[in-house]
Amino acid sequence: MKTFIAATFAAAAMAVQNLDHEFMQFVSHHGKNYQTVEEFAMRFDNFVQTHNFIQEHNSSNSTHSAAHNKFSDWTREEYTNMLGLKNMDAPKINGKTVSATNASVPSSVNWVEAGKVNAVKDQGQCGSCWSFSTTASMESAHAIKTGELLSLSEQELVDCSWPQGNMGCNGGWYYYGWNYLESHVSELEASYPYTAKDGRCHYDESAGSVETLGSGDDQGDYVSVTGSPDAIREALVQQPCSVAIQADQRVFQTYSSGVLTSTSCGTDIDHAVTAVGYGTENGSDYVLVRNSWGSSWGESGYIKIGLVDGAGICGVNQYVAYPNVKN
Repeated sequence: MKTFIAATFAAAAMAVQNLDHEFMQFVSHHGKNYQTVEEFAMRFDNFVQTHNFIQEHNSSNSTHSAAHNKFSDWTREEYTNMLGLKNMDAPKINGKTVSATNASVPSSVNWVEAGKVNAVKDQGQCGSCWSFSTTASMESAHAIKTGELLSLSEQELVDCSWPQGNMGCNGGWYYYGWNYLESHVSELEASYPYTAKDGRCHYDESAGSVETLGSGDDQGDYVSVTGSPDAIREALVQQPCSVAIQADQRVFQTYSSGVLTSTSCGTDIDHAVTAVGYGTENGSDYVLVRNSWGSSWGESGYIKIGLVDGAGICGVNQYVAYPNVKN
């Protein structure tokens, strides 16, 4: 019995020692800088909790893998503060709504591979995900229409679209971003760079690159898509779409690869992203989603979310829409 107890303590000590080493590698890799011994201990505890979740998840029969990333030492409050739809009411949707038409669609679509999606951006610790979703779908719509892939300004929307209902780093909706762009041109990121904080609006119409929204037909400035897998596929054949999801659970935070099909992700919307394609992997249908947390998160900044009926995995089916651009 004494030998067994000693072996158990030795194994536990070895596990803690290994985690100490892994945590220090994490700190070095992500350039973390803690100010006090107390903060170091708190961050280590957060890391251990995340580590335990990852270990448990990866030992289960799941359709996706989990891994550490730059959020592994964050508190829940820090993480949820970054989610820009957490405190936003359901949007006022003024665009046309379309449903599935049972049209024939290809088995997969990938606008990234087609060269119509910009490199993944990073919103930082500002709850401005909605602005990145607004610009990403605009950038792709413009690229598909003209062949020119531009990088549009998220900061313009953060600073200037408050009258339409957005709240800068405290949240907003891509619908309200498009409402702003009904009467304002979208400036280039180069002329109105991102700062990851609220700022004073210095909109300059002469610096604009993409004109106001509106296709000149009965579709209006943007189109909402009823949340069935067929309707979403039909929309994505045309262009990338802005979508909203729940992202405050560890199952999403620690996503690394594969298709996330877990219902534990939830369907209470708190984060805006962009759907840029769809397909099937190992028998699981998915929608390919571009996040705004940098390329070190997920699959080089992307996640494959299971495409199912109802509200969808992580609620992805609930607020699907795409903009019409004049040029």
